[in-house]
This record gives sequence, structure tokens and C-alpha cells, in this order.
Amino acid sequence: MTLPFGRLITAMVTPFDRSGAVNYDKAARLAVHLVEQGSDALVLCGTTGESPTLTWDEEYELFQVVKGAVGGKAKILAGTGSNSTAEAIVATQKAAALGLDGSLQVTPYYNKPPQAGLYEHFRSVALATPELPILLYNIPGRTACKIELETLVKLSEIPNIVGVKDSTADLMLVSELRRRVANDFAVYSGDDILTLPLTAIGAVGVVSVASHLVGKDIQQMIGSVAGGDLPTAQAIHQKLVPLFRALFVTTNPIPVKAALNLLGWDVGGVRLPLVEADEQVLALLRQVLTDLSLLF
Repeated sequence: MTLPFGRLITAMVTPFDRSGAVNYDKAARLAVHLVEQGSDALVLCGTTGESPTLTWDEEYELFQVVKGAVGGKAKILAGTGSNSTAEAIVATQKAAALGLDGSLQVTPYYNKPPQAGLYEHFRSVALATPELPILLYNIPGRTACKIELETLVKLSEIPNIVGVKDSTADLMLVSELRRRVANDFAVYSGDDILTLPLTAIGAVGVVSVASHLVGKDIQQMIGSVAGGDLPTAQAIHQKLVPLFRALFVTTNPIPVKAALNLLGWDVGGVRLPLVEADEQVLALLRQVLTDLSLLF
């Protein structure tokens, strides 16, 4: 089965300084750390990267900084999706011109297009950047719009649409998709807690939040499934379940940025309308990180 971006893709947070500006130096250092901890690829400016509150100029600068830090050591995907097809095309063309390795294209949000509109949207972006591999992002919980099975199958036939990040929690959809598309169309879990079941039915890996903290464990878990060692994969999954749950106890990326700050990374806060983790969330994170021997 093809691994266009490896097994473990980290959806990287965007560090901010105390004034709320993007901290590009910290982003470069964090990117290097994530690769050293097992990430095969990084998604920049996705959900976890707070793309809704970043400017396009900030995003393009971040793409270049991280490419300079880890280019050649890990693949870099740019979150250049939009609810405007024209805007998504321009942003994706710029990402391609920067020499990035792929683009994460979120389902258009708010517009709620029909399936025919979704197909034409993704097709238009793909045809405008035929040299750039595209990973679809199916996350109806945030976009109020789901890419249905038949649309995914049809989109998989477009040469540079190489896979999908599935955040539907619909195992039947993934099972049917895996059965009907070619082996070179990759399915990635979009939820850490579903990585084990989805890889067991044919996903190749995960676009992860928890890998900021336990990348080597997640890489080992996926590799164990691929190698047929299900007991080891199950044991790692069970160990990490409390962390997976804690990182989504409130809106992502609030918990993961708080966890990184607890571990000394000083990635800053979140931009409004997100707010900082409260004491209850911080207490939970401290306990989980301590239990995993990440915080002493």
C-alpha cells in the first residue's frame, strides 16, 4: 500500500510569542523536534495550526521557515484549503511554487455545497496544481459538510489527489472506501483515538495531534499493525487512550498547546475566538503527562 506522506503526519501547532505574533524561530525548532520524534511529515496551518486566524502572509512565511528547517528530512503539507475555490487555488499554487510536498484540502465550510460542488471544487484545485500531491480532509464535525463515498471514489481517480484524512468516525465509510479505491489512494486517520481501528481496516497512518508528545509511540503502534503484531499495537493504544481523550477535552488546539507549554516548549497561547485552557483542563493534562512519565 502506498505511503505518500509516510505513516505519521503531525498536524503542527503554530507557536505564538507573548504579543500573539507567530514565533517563527520556535516553529522551526518544534518542527525539527517533531521529526526527531518520529514524524514522517508535518501539516502546517491546518486545524491544529489555527489556520482560521492566520493571515495568508503568515502562512506563506511559516511554510518557508519550516521547509528551511526540515526540508529533505520530512515532507511538508500546506493547509491551503478554503471555502472559496478561487482562494484555495491561489493558495495552493503558491504552496507548490515554494516546493512543498503536498497540500491538505479541507472540505469547504459554511457554504454546504452538494456533492457535485465538492467534486468540482477539489477537481479544480487539483487540476490547477497537477504537480502537487493533494490530501483531502473530510471533517464534517467542523465544516458541516461530508464528502460522501461515491464522491471520494470519483475524486480518487484524479492523479494528484493521493488520499484522504478521514475525521468522520465512520468506519463503514472507510471500509467501503478502502474496498473500492486503488491501493495507491491512501487513507489516514484524522483522529488519534481511531488510529488503531482505522489502520486495522486499511488506513496507512494518522494525521496526529498527540504526536507532539508521543510521536515514537504512535509510530511504533502503526508499524506494529503493519507488521502483524496486533497485541503490541493494542498495548500502546491502551496506554495512550487517556492522552488522546485529554487532548480533545475542549477545542483543539487548546489542550495540546497547553501540554506543550507544561513541558517547557513555550509555544504561546491561542488566538481569539479560542481561549486558554482553564485550571480543570490544566490539572487533567498534568495528571496524564505525569502518568506517561512525560512530566516530572
